Amino acid sequence: MGLAANIKRDLKFAAGLRRLLKRIKPIELDSTVLLCDDFEEAVDKFGDNIAVEDETRKVTYRELDALANRYAHWARGRNLRRSDVIGLVMTNRIEYLASWIGFSKVGIATALINTNLTGQALAHCLNIVNVAQVVADEGTWHQVEDARAFTSRTLMLWVVGLQPEQEADARRNLDNAVRSASSVRPLKTVREGLTNRDTALYIYTSGTTGLPKAARIPHSRARTYMRAFAGCTNATPQDAIFDVLPLYHSTGGLVGVGPALLNGGRLILRKKFSAKSFWPDVRSTGATMFVYIGELCRYLVNCPPGEDDRAHKLKLAFGNGLRPDVWPDFQSRFRIPDILEFYGSTEGNVSLFNFDGKQGAIGRVPKLLKKQINIRLVRFDVDTNEPVRAPNGLCEEARPGEIGEAIGAIGNDVRHDFSGYADKAASEKKILTDVFARGDKWFRTGDLMRQDSEGYLYFIDRIGDTFRWKGENVSTSEVEQRLAEAPGVREVIAYGVPVPFTEGKAGMVTLILDDKFSAKAFADYADEQLPSYARPVFIRIAKSLETTGTFKYRKVDLVSEGFDPAKVDGPIYVRGGKSGYQKLTPAILAAIISGENRL
Repeated sequence: MGLAANIKRDLKFAAGLRRLLKRIKPIELDSTVLLCDDFEEAVDKFGDNIAVEDETRKVTYRELDALANRYAHWARGRNLRRSDVIGLVMTNRIEYLASWIGFSKVGIATALINTNLTGQALAHCLNIVNVAQVVADEGTWHQVEDARAFTSRTLMLWVVGLQPEQEADARRNLDNAVRSASSVRPLKTVREGLTNRDTALYIYTSGTTGLPKAARIPHSRARTYMRAFAGCTNATPQDAIFDVLPLYHSTGGLVGVGPALLNGGRLILRKKFSAKSFWPDVRSTGATMFVYIGELCRYLVNCPPGEDDRAHKLKLAFGNGLRPDVWPDFQSRFRIPDILEFYGSTEGNVSLFNFDGKQGAIGRVPKLLKKQINIRLVRFDVDTNEPVRAPNGLCEEARPGEIGEAIGAIGNDVRHDFSGYADKAASEKKILTDVFARGDKWFRTGDLMRQDSEGYLYFIDRIGDTFRWKGENVSTSEVEQRLAEAPGVREVIAYGVPVPFTEGKAGMVTLILDDKFSAKAFADYADEQLPSYARPVFIRIAKSLETTGTFKYRKVDLVSEGFDPAKVDGPIYVRGGKSGYQKLTPAILAAIISGENRL
């Protein structure tokens, strides 16, 4: 890269960082200026602008504020207090934002529950934060009723859109109750004594590795998410942000909301993502930005070309998880001028931003800013799933090009705060001590990354997804990326499975196909793309698989089922035979389990 290009890149990075820091600088942990104050400030500036539109209607900032105030007064009328938590189980709609913003005005926290959960998993999310009042809508209340038997507290269920004949003693229509409440802003004295350290929301992990954990989101963290992206996207009152991500996750519910609602712009909500209607909807709504997660982009790239692919006004896509192999096709095919990729976790204190659009990178830490950006990579041992300790007992930083775990220093300010989970034991597991000095504390992201000599960081894998085979470390993300274009393959999910009498884990992939499976074609492609130790030992063919609300596959279930035909619906192949892979017969399976057939 030439000198002029370097200067242009650095200036673009500096400009993005400056916009971000300007918006988050006012946030202090002990400040009494809360998330709802930020929203009310925007309402006072942009009252007549359209704030939010969903599939059914549009509301101005003033109308959204009035509705939020009604929810606030309704909650107060129910004698709910600061220690209470309301469970919100609702699809994307205007009432979603109005309700939790309203509850925050009177100091009540809201638990944002994944609308895909049912039964014991849903009850678990309600139980761990002691929910007794649940707000739902006509599309979700049945799930809450089904989970009621597993809850630890007696639930009162309030439903938007509930029909009169559907009401019961513990289930009531919410529309009439909210409509009769005052639309005047609650007095700020109602939340007197609350600071940015207090809980605004609970947002749950996606549950790809077990039951969800409730991450406690204080006002400081929610404000940081919303204000940071209100700044770094450079959004204005003229912008319209298209958001099809679930509002119960931080990317859709905070990152995607901030650029619109804190800048006077228009937020366009859709209940769910549809690859077929995405581009026509973007065009017809006049969206200028949209918030993504990487899997959404991959789905769009895999769709057949359409006449609306480039017939849009988008100037920016911002989000996280855009895979390096998808990025170039996504940006060029849909002619998106700028992509802002970021890295961060709901509960963590580590964040990165790729302001200058380097394809494949999740962010950058220039050497001059190393002390200002809260991230370090420490050397990591895949066998123990722990950072490497030097003879003195401390950790060592990973060198450029070396894979390490990303960690962030824990401290008593907004940039370094770690608010943790509702479960204190789960929080403790995320804290690493005695890292670079005795007694220091760092947040473990659980993510493996690599940093190049220019400071760009690249996501490698989640800890636990990377495994060792034949004495080598295998990254499931890399395997998935390399095999994504294999003949006839639509989806690849890679993971490691234990095999009797062998060390490490054998690579396995579950494939969802567009065409008939050719063992030879797949073997030839894998041999061409991957080193011998990373080539899948087992292949499972599936017609479809369930995903989480953020389109991720639950690898924990796939690992548990492994290559056991009794647990797997569909054919399984194993490395070997004339075609490179052969069907796993009872005889071959018995030889593998007995150790006779060493893989």
